[in-house]
Amino acid sequence: MINKIKHWILWVALIGILAIFPKVFGAYYTNLFVTFAVFAVLSVSLNLLLGYTGLLSFGHAMFFGAGGYGTALALKHIEGLSLLPAFGIGVLSAIVLAMILCPFVVRVSGTAFAMLHLAFAQLMYVLALKLRGITGGEDGIGNFPIPAFTIPGVVSFNMKGAPESFYYFAIIVLGISVWLMWFFTKTPFGQIQVGIRDNFKRIDYLGFKVPHTKAVIYIVAAAFAGVAGSVYALFHNLVSADGSLGALVSFAPIINTMIGGVGSFFGPIWGTAIFQIIEELVLRFTDRVELVIGVTLVLVIMFAPMGFSGLITMLKQRLFSASSHKLEKI
Repeated sequence: MINKIKHWILWVALIGILAIFPKVFGAYYTNLFVTFAVFAVLSVSLNLLLGYTGLLSFGHAMFFGAGGYGTALALKHIEGLSLLPAFGIGVLSAIVLAMILCPFVVRVSGTAFAMLHLAFAQLMYVLALKLRGITGGEDGIGNFPIPAFTIPGVVSFNMKGAPESFYYFAIIVLGISVWLMWFFTKTPFGQIQVGIRDNFKRIDYLGFKVPHTKAVIYIVAAAFAGVAGSVYALFHNLVSADGSLGALVSFAPIINTMIGGVGSFFGPIWGTAIFQIIEELVLRFTDRVELVIGVTLVLVIMFAPMGFSGLITMLKQRLFSASSHKLEKI
């Protein structure tokens, strides 16, 4: 009962902090926080594959980019389209792409899965550059109309030129996405995920069709990557090949997950926060951000292979053991 009360107090405190964040910290840190939230959702969606199912993807950015391009193209070419349908088109674009790739990727794992995704991601990147008439090439698609968030007869908020309104929209959408992914891992299907990671032959023996199960997980992960990509495109009013489909966009969630802790649900969120703090501090002195992040990743792999979450768990266990020994002596 006490633990439940503590949890409710923490959740209420968190919601309160998020509600007053723009008013307390100003536009710069608010924008920084939205960027953090977008990449946190992208990293958690990758962790559904990597941490929970044991599938490493070097091309997760293609779903992020599909979400961004889908929303941008819809708003650019469909006159009078409202915000939520445009957002839905972006997410649907990522889902459709995942469904197209499913027959090729769900029957492989390990290195083959990782390299196949690297190849598909590079293909998507090149197509975005070459199909200039559709994607805008290197320039991307920018300055597309961003309609107001409207629920007929209930509420209407202007989004373009209203950063505070967009902040609340983005945080609510991304927060719900994180909760849905967490809920997904707690369902019986989530336990099958872990079973595929640990012993897929046993899962097959129990009667579950492993390729079909992988396909469902794959589409769910792609959908939430599309959510992050769509919000990112709306946030910047721009979507481009380098900003949404580049190799660095694919490797960022992998690095976040490794730093935060593979297999821990909240690990990628911690990793994204650490990544962004390091980036922000390093940029004040030098532009060698990639070098510092690379060194950080090497140190994490060498000295804390379970990431930040694993390190916290280990410290808790040691403190618990130390306190237990003290009580025994008393």
